[in-house]
This record gives sequence, C-alpha cells and structure tokens, in this order.
Amino acid sequence: MKITLLKKPKNVTLVEGFPGFGLIGTISIEFLMDHLKTEKIGVVEMEEIPAMIAIHQNKVIEPISIHYNKEFNMVLIHAINVGKNLGWKLADMVEQLAKDLTAKQIISLEGVGSPNPDSGRIFYYSTTNGNTSKKLEETAKPLMEGIIVGATGALLAKQMKIPLLALFAEAKSGMPDSKAAAEIIKALDAFTGLKVDPKPLLKQAAMFENKLKSIVEKGQKAEDTHQKKKLSYVG
Repeated sequence: MKITLLKKPKNVTLVEGFPGFGLIGTISIEFLMDHLKTEKIGVVEMEEIPAMIAIHQNKVIEPISIHYNKEFNMVLIHAINVGKNLGWKLADMVEQLAKDLTAKQIISLEGVGSPNPDSGRIFYYSTTNGNTSKKLEETAKPLMEGIIVGATGALLAKQMKIPLLALFAEAKSGMPDSKAAAEIIKALDAFTGLKVDPKPLLKQAAMFENKLKSIVEKGQKAEDTHQKKKLSYVG
C-alpha cells in the first residue's frame, strides 16, 4: 500500500465512503466533493485493487483518491473500484491516513439493505458519547443491533483512539440509490454543519448516480473482458 499526498493538512475531519450497497458512500462523497469545492491532494495505490482507472470528462478518476476542503478542514476519501474482500486493508489505509493528518475524527458513510424499500432511514454508531445524539436526533437513530462488515466494521474492530462515527443509510436495492445518499448527507450536515442546501440535493445526487452507474458498468465490462483474455492466454 502506498499513500501519496501533495498536502498534509492537520487536525482534519476524515470522511470515507467506499463502494458498497447502493453505492451510498461513493455517491455521497461525489456530492460533497462538488458542494465543498475540494482539491485533490493525494492518491492511494494498493496491489490488491484492479489496475483500472476511469476517464470522465477528459479527467482520470483513480480507484482511490484523497480530496481536501479548506473551509471545514475536511478530507474526503473518494473510491470507485476497490475490488472485493479488502475491508481490513482499507481500514489500515484509513487509519494510516488519519495518523498522517492527525485526524480529530473519522466519519464513515455506508449503505445497508432495507426490508422496506421506501423507508430510507438513517442509523448511526459512535465510539464516543457527548452531544452526538443531540446533533443527530432529528435525522438518524442509534444503531442498537446489527452486523457491520467491510472497512467500517474493520475500523470499529481496531478500537482506535480516534473517534469514529458511522452513518448507515437504508438503500432500496443493490443498484445506485441517490435518494438514500441524499438522506445520509442530511444527517452528515446535521452533525458537521456543512451548510448543505437540501433543495438541489436529490437532483444533484441523481446526476452523480447516473455518472457512477455508467462508470461502474463500464468498469465491470472491462474487468470481464480482461478476465476472458487472461483465461484465453492460460487455456
């Protein structure tokens, strides 16, 4: 694993959203990157991640990139394609980045399946007490029972000293869910005070949904083609 940083802001709030159920994390980070007018300050290279990038509007989109917003001193981890079963590796990367930037808090954005496709509820789990519940009482409910997998689960298992807040949005299906992403952004706004205007949120989230859906579909086709070529070489 290699983390390359062009800048090293300190005492930041670190927000990560890896591809998962409903692509909630990725869509949410995309929206934040646009709303907060961030600058790219770094990239992450991991041997386990497929060697594949996307080109969008004549710009390279790496599998994992790091972006910074000065106004809120916030660092965003943007990820589109991270492969499978890399929860522990991704957690190691987040922990190392948090140490390098002396992060005061890590916030994880996740999507989870919902038995009710129209619920759109938001849940949270925090490793600290204090006023977290007061800030989130109108937008999210505490997670009382559940199984947390992937990078967020690994981060919680590490029991780091850095405070961790995990926000979970119920998504209607495994397909990109912009509505659920919009709800998790509202909860994040309530906690951090990012001054998000909720009116254009769904429209912009839907735009990111279409963009990401296209990128993910093309990426899957490219990966399938690569696998077929690899098999033809072996066979």
